[in-house]
Amino acid sequence: MATAAQDAPGVADGGGSSSVSSSVSLAPPEALEAVAAEWMLEFVCSCLCRHFAEQSGAEFWRWRDVAQALISGLSQIPQHQKKTVYLCQLLIRIAQGKSLGLQFENNQRISPLESALSFWTLLEREEIKLEKLHEEIRRLIQIQIVAVHMENRYFKEAAEVLERLFTDSESDKPLRVKLATIIKTKDPYVPLLQSFSYSLLISKIKSYIELFLKENETNFLIQEATKHVVSKGLGATTLQNRPVEVNENGKSDLETKQRLVKEKQCITSQSSGVIKKPIARRRSGQKPKESRILQSLNSMQNVGQNEVSLAHSRRRQKWTPKEDMELKSGVREFGVGNWAKILAHGNFNNRTSVMLKDRWRTLSKIKQS
Repeated sequence: MATAAQDAPGVADGGGSSSVSSSVSLAPPEALEAVAAEWMLEFVCSCLCRHFAEQSGAEFWRWRDVAQALISGLSQIPQHQKKTVYLCQLLIRIAQGKSLGLQFENNQRISPLESALSFWTLLEREEIKLEKLHEEIRRLIQIQIVAVHMENRYFKEAAEVLERLFTDSESDKPLRVKLATIIKTKDPYVPLLQSFSYSLLISKIKSYIELFLKENETNFLIQEATKHVVSKGLGATTLQNRPVEVNENGKSDLETKQRLVKEKQCITSQSSGVIKKPIARRRSGQKPKESRILQSLNSMQNVGQNEVSLAHSRRRQKWTPKEDMELKSGVREFGVGNWAKILAHGNFNNRTSVMLKDRWRTLSKIKQS
């Protein structure tokens, strides 16, 4: 990362305008574009990692679009950027891993999580010093691929994906046998699947992100942007006006607030301006509860931030037989998992996509009994 900056005289070393002009005139446009694209991709990957870790749904989806555009523009992936590209692709798929209606591969049978597993395999090949964490994340992705299919009652597909996931090696056999037994029971809430939950997978991915960011601290664009923000005193206004995002269950993101405090302290130590404390805005009527990471990301993407407070305030509202019929009709038309579409086309009484999902789970249990 640092080598690209060093190859641009007058930019990284603070040279004069004449040296910049002469350098630009001598450099081929294609080379300039390649270096700039490399800086941008590194910066975008850093943003994706940060917003994934902080559950900043709207911001994550915004940077996802930028990352996909940059990656699509690569004719081939340079060796030194492979980890960056693979990690971006992994995070995008993990964040949407429960949306079986989404397709990232030409083969329609490949779910987002199964696609994520292929990129995790590529990441594993790029490094060898995190064997334990690699294995933990691999197993969690494999288990959740099966679990997500079962949660959506796609038991036949769960059995098919199990055959694709596991080889005949002795090391894979115990887990393969356990998952095959679970699929036969048609119960997505067995202890094994609950112990290796999606939230645990997200937590392990966040641990990997933390290590990745520590190894890639010399991000050129971030360094230059930091210098500019500090020199212009722009950080104070940004922190004052920036609200703390609230997740689905009404709990302010502690990590976000801690990061804001650190940013404020950093800027204060490097500038003489007076900075007011950032204001954390909470919606009224919210009570802190344990967060559910993936649902927070998906709800922000599909139905907007207003649904967060609505889901909390309407949680105890009883379902009517008419609403149940609307839900069943929507599932038949759009399929299990497409809760936002079902909500948009159905006649529900102040419901949210999360509430539709929970109600479908309840109806499925009733049908089984």
